[in-house]
Formats: sequence, structure tokens, C-alpha cells
Amino acid sequence: MDQNDEKLPSDLAIAVVRLTRHLRGRRATSVVSLTQLSALSTLKREGSMTPGAIAARERVQPPSMTRVIASLADLGMVRREPHPTDGRQVIVTLTPAGDALVVDEANAREEWLRAQLKRLDDTQLDTLRGAVGIIESIVTESD
Repeated sequence: MDQNDEKLPSDLAIAVVRLTRHLRGRRATSVVSLTQLSALSTLKREGSMTPGAIAARERVQPPSMTRVIASLADLGMVRREPHPTDGRQVIVTLTPAGDALVVDEANAREEWLRAQLKRLDDTQLDTLRGAVGIIESIVTESD
């Protein structure tokens, strides 16, 4: 590892944090927190599941996810239904309102990113395409 490589972890972390801040800035009027949005996004991507399964995917403790789910149910974003085989469990399902919110949030972020990407040349876009794959593999391998 040379000197530039020594700085890479710090530089990458800072760049990701800054990008995340810009993406969060697209959602100034959202009715849900980022934690709630993440849980909704997991349900949209993976389908209905138990609170414990959501907690595991979100890497939070089950009691914390139970509170998140309760607040989302109060907002009408999710529905809790009895588990078909385990009376102690519930299944959490995204409602049409929750689905619409996830789509709206994603559209706002992607619209901002599209505008930023239009400013780049083909070489920069190719570099970003490769970086996305690398970042996905880093995250997948650490899961």
C-alpha cells in the first residue's frame, strides 16, 4: 500500500458521507425519518416479513424495529397481520401509501443524481459504473 492507498479509506468514507448528505437533502419535507424510510425500503425490496427479519436486515435490535414498525403503522405506511403459522409473530406488509412514499423518495434522489451525472464525461461515467460494482461487492462480502 502506498501513501495514496493509506488515505483511500478516509477519503472514500468522507465522499460517501457527503453524498449521503446531499441525498438526504432531497427529502426536506418527508413525513418519515431515515430509519423509517430504510425499513420501508427493505419491505419494498424484499416483501412482507416479520419485525425480527426487518431488524436483522437493518442491523438494529428487534425492540428498536418494533417501535419503528409501530410508528409506521400509525402513519398508515405498513400493516401488521397475524403470522400464518406462529401466533406469537406478526407479518409486516407495506401499504400502498408506504409504497408510494418509497417511490417518491427514490425519485427525488435519482432526479438530483441524474442532474449531477449529466455534468460528467464518458470516462468519468465509466469510472463511476465500475466503482458502484466495487462498492456493492465490498458491502455484500461484509454482510
